Amino acid sequence: MHAHGERWRAPYACDPAASRGRLIREEASPTRSEFQRDRDRIIHSTAFRRLKHKTQVFVYHEGDHYRTRLTHSLEVSQIARAIARSLGLDEDLAEALALSHDLGHTPFGHTGEDALDACMASFGGFDHNAQALRIVTRLERRYATFDGLNLTWETLEGLVKHNGPLVDAEGRPFGRYGERGVPGAIVEYDERHDLWLSSHASGEAQAAAIADDIAYDAHDIDDGLRAELFTLEDLREVPFLAELLDEIADRYPGLERPRVIHELVRRVITRFVEDVIIESSRRLADLAPADADAIRRARLQVIGFSPAMAAADEAIKGFLYPNMYRHPRVMRIRREAEAVVRDLFGKFLREPELMPEEWRLDRERDDEPRIARRVADYIAGMTDGYALQEHRRLFDATPELR
Repeated sequence: MHAHGERWRAPYACDPAASRGRLIREEASPTRSEFQRDRDRIIHSTAFRRLKHKTQVFVYHEGDHYRTRLTHSLEVSQIARAIARSLGLDEDLAEALALSHDLGHTPFGHTGEDALDACMASFGGFDHNAQALRIVTRLERRYATFDGLNLTWETLEGLVKHNGPLVDAEGRPFGRYGERGVPGAIVEYDERHDLWLSSHASGEAQAAAIADDIAYDAHDIDDGLRAELFTLEDLREVPFLAELLDEIADRYPGLERPRVIHELVRRVITRFVEDVIIESSRRLADLAPADADAIRRARLQVIGFSPAMAAADEAIKGFLYPNMYRHPRVMRIRREAEAVVRDLFGKFLREPELMPEEWRLDRERDDEPRIARRVADYIAGMTDGYALQEHRRLFDATPELR
């Protein structure tokens, strides 16, 4: 055990005592490591609490047991910590990144993000990773001496690079940012506090990112079955899931459906986590990184699935896309949710004085792009329920989203 209750770390783990620090210098805590402080600030943030009533796939009032952004983040955190612990990475940093990775999401899940991105097309677009950075560096206003949460470099780096590097070695955007470029919020912050946008993220950030994939696969199977969008028999289209279902049937013949579902979900998580630990251990042994930066500079990501399990992950997502995310019931609600976001954006852009006082700007001194970004910040921070409440306040008819 280390100071502040930290567990053993491998040489390639991020060390809070050697952190690159915070943009605004602060005195060290006598009782918590720097990454523990980051985690605690995230948990106590307003944006984190709002995740309780933000859609994952199903709108919050459709059922008490469907995942929300908050419960998803907690599940990602548990998986990320398990991976980090087994690989000798810093658990607290992995946990902080898992808990913060969805802070920038809008109400109504990816539907809300797509709608807000379309509304902001003429003003730089909308990206949830960039929005998470805005939240933790600007929009949270809790502390006496700075805006945002003043998180460490390592947490901000992992937050921005949740999906990997943003630019190549020459600084050219690629991947998801290849066509539209890196979002302005990230570029602006990077100019003040270089986040190494061309490198891979730390091992801890990679662990949080793959934990996100594992949690999605497992809980979307669970929620899809709960919503009766597909059946256990339908899941046999995926060979990996068929094998697990046969394993459960052989070991527990006649087991009732709810227990079969739970056994399936826990096996999905277990197999994926065990595979990541074995495969990542092999990659780490081959790379033999002397420090955390060696992982950042590696040619490929170090934390990942084996080829066989990567294929299983792809097959699960290939099943869920048409059978859940594009199911007619879900698509109908998506269309209604898109309309709510579009209506709110248009109304507030034309009449920003309709927003609460703390969100208003002086129209005489502020141009339309700046007002639009302010409107996007306001809408992105809404919970599902508050977005519908605002819509009812401003419009004659509001969909029920059921």
